Amino acid sequence: MAIICVDAGTTVIKAVGYDSAGVEAAVSRRETGVSRPAPGHAEQDMDAVWEAVAATVRDVAAQLGGADFVAVTAQGDGCWLVDASGRPTGPAILWNDARAASVVDAWTRDGLAATAFRVNGSSAASGLPHAVLTWLRAHDPERLERSSTLLTCGGWIFSRMTGELAADESDASAPFMDLRARAYAPSLLALFGLEWAERLLPPIRPCPVAGLSADAAATLGLPAGTPVVLAPYDIASTALGAGAVRPGQACGILGTTLCTEVVVGDPGLEGEPVGITIALPGGYLRAFPTFAGTEVVQWTCRLLGLPEPAGLGELAMLSEPGARGLAFLPYLSPAGERAPFSDPLARGALLGLSFEHGREDVARAVLEGLTMVIRDCLAATGASPSELRVCGGGSASATWLSLIADVTGLPVQRSADAEVGARGAYLVGLVATGAATSVEAAAAEHVRLRPAVEPDPARRTRYDRLFEDFRTLRGDTARTWPLLSELRGRA
Repeated sequence: MAIICVDAGTTVIKAVGYDSAGVEAAVSRRETGVSRPAPGHAEQDMDAVWEAVAATVRDVAAQLGGADFVAVTAQGDGCWLVDASGRPTGPAILWNDARAASVVDAWTRDGLAATAFRVNGSSAASGLPHAVLTWLRAHDPERLERSSTLLTCGGWIFSRMTGELAADESDASAPFMDLRARAYAPSLLALFGLEWAERLLPPIRPCPVAGLSADAAATLGLPAGTPVVLAPYDIASTALGAGAVRPGQACGILGTTLCTEVVVGDPGLEGEPVGITIALPGGYLRAFPTFAGTEVVQWTCRLLGLPEPAGLGELAMLSEPGARGLAFLPYLSPAGERAPFSDPLARGALLGLSFEHGREDVARAVLEGLTMVIRDCLAATGASPSELRVCGGGSASATWLSLIADVTGLPVQRSADAEVGARGAYLVGLVATGAATSVEAAAAEHVRLRPAVEPDPARRTRYDRLFEDFRTLRGDTARTWPLLSELRGRA
């Protein structure tokens, strides 16, 4: 049995082929561009995304000689609008788009976002469909008139492969789902004045399965009718692929977003209205995906003249825990921040800088700031995991993994798979096609982890104090964010 799994990320699209033993046998990758045509905008050409998916699947299908099924996971949120014939009505507006930040700020101030959380389990963010649709109605109503269905990236790929329009429960979870009922909530549409948008919502189906259309089959080099499974979107599939499948198990994604997440049995709608909650088969995922992750590492490398991200860890090792009194708040996204707090005005800061600091201290402070955010998000989950499973591009850094262990106080385990999101789609695909009885059983058979990185007791004690300092500095600095926003407006 050969299986192809697609993981369509924001900047890289991958297709992974698995052999009959479930081992990664082939991988094809294509980079995709993010367009920023105006300040705060983040868009993608939907056809270009599909073409990249098709190219990677063709590559892998040729190497495997076919596939028993295809499973798809992709970036979540955003606004991928199509017309009645299934064609895009414009570029996809992505999860990290900031054009609707003022809309979200107003909802937060007016208490609408907190009210919605009690039904939906997700805080408001500018890249979520309700915010984007509100912005489009004010600024591009003609596009809405031409649009028939609101999809996500995964839904778009599934529609191109099968001709069917659907939303997996994970994709539908935010912002319009009643989590306990697992159905769209008219009350949420009404809360945000979006009753008019109900016609755009695709039907919700848990892990949809459909046959590959004849046109798509010719494009992909696979037989028509090959089953296609729409798996949970990328951060959820990644948690499953890392083996976080039971309540209390935690996963950290070190990617474009730093996403710290824990599997739970109940959505916890009575808790602090922060983060997002995603419906999974048989449970939920409490997730805290930040707006800024490894892009901060890349930005710092450019700033310090480092050719590769690996050099940042090596440089950071020349400093010491606490970066000689230098602290970094890594809120660099133009959209502000959404986890573990929501504030579209949030901005980054390098605090305590003096002539005594060098490049190595800046490198250390940046990695420590990002790691403090991981601990901050982990605390916000309310869970007490015994370990943290990590994946994503940043997990290749031994320095960062050691730092995460020291800051969180948890053993850190890295997946043995190169593509963990695709592995999660693989597990879900096995269940959806009847080849496995449950995701938990499939994970027990197919998920493998590398040896744990253990925390150092002395450094852990030091970082306990530094973590409290980090949160104090953030609270004090947050009072300047409205003023900084005013200054940007005058620029």
